[in-house]
Amino acid sequence: MIATPHFADRQAARPSTVVIADDSVVVRGLFARWLGESGRFHVVGVAGDGEAAIEHAGRHHPDIMVLDLDMPVLDGVEALPRIVKESPKTAVLLTTTLTDRNARLALQCMSMGAVDVLPKPDSRSGLTLSLDFRSELLGKLGSIAQSRLRDGEAAPDNILATALPSGVADLRPLVSVMPRYLVVGASTGGPRAVARVLSDLGGALANLTTLVVQHMPPLFTASFADQIAQQLGVPTREPHDGERLARGTIYVAPGGRHLGIERKLGHIVASVSDGPPVHFCRPAVDVLFAEAARHLGPAALGLIMTGMGSDGTDGAAALRRAGAAVIAQDEPSSTVWGMPGSVVRAGQASAVLPLGGIGPAIRTLVGGSHPA
Repeated sequence: MIATPHFADRQAARPSTVVIADDSVVVRGLFARWLGESGRFHVVGVAGDGEAAIEHAGRHHPDIMVLDLDMPVLDGVEALPRIVKESPKTAVLLTTTLTDRNARLALQCMSMGAVDVLPKPDSRSGLTLSLDFRSELLGKLGSIAQSRLRDGEAAPDNILATALPSGVADLRPLVSVMPRYLVVGASTGGPRAVARVLSDLGGALANLTTLVVQHMPPLFTASFADQIAQQLGVPTREPHDGERLARGTIYVAPGGRHLGIERKLGHIVASVSDGPPVHFCRPAVDVLFAEAARHLGPAALGLIMTGMGSDGTDGAAALRRAGAAVIAQDEPSSTVWGMPGSVVRAGQASAVLPLGGIGPAIRTLVGGSHPA
């Protein structure tokens, strides 16, 4: 199990409306029963193919659509842009079996606006009997639903008190040395947001060794690394245990394994391990952040981005104690403000910045121009 979801503290005032799109009548019925039993969701439609999913999006404008990648008539990849066009405020959660092909297609869909992906068990019987899968499905849907409640709400006073004013200049007095390592943690909504920040960094990436923990299962993280490499033209890969970390390279934690940092023979190397989950997560942001604090100190710069749960809060505190700065993505630009919100509420954010302001802030700290 990669991660056990965390439910948001606040409860929705009404059940969230959901459309379930899957070519299997058994899966549609199973999902509808689970959602109905939870009391938090109201299924307003089911669809057996992509065309029907588009029709339901236009008719019901649901809060959430659970969209299978493999469907007749139109598959999820073909249907998604039309779903987004018909109902722009509908959050789309992808479901699919674990294959290299589906991992690539899911990441393509997330770049087009899907908020997250949930791998299905390999068999229908596995799906029916998997309590972990049911819990993760309801958890992801609960976090997505909760994120929709923030529209029009004011942030609590304790959050505003710890959030510095947005702007590049906020961070400059907070670092004692120029950061040489960027450590990033993200979950729900992360692939698109992380790719945006890395793109915004431009030439500054050449001055950084970048390590990313993105909560995703095996196969998906490798495809994510390949996607970033193709988009940015920057070396990006899953590291192997003991690999010496190089500047100008982006390292993505392998799905299902922790990524940390060690010093060996005077060099900084990757530590890739099968240790127990931390806060139910493997890979865990806390592992990367804590080891960056131990071995890098103020040479590290932490970035905690959109995602459900609280992974990264303890690690952010360790980074701050070691003299490193920590940037948290702000609530309006986050798909789910669980992880960054937890860091902010704990008082461990050096600055709280919108997605579009993160890259420029880091460029100012580490140097490097943005490509024209």
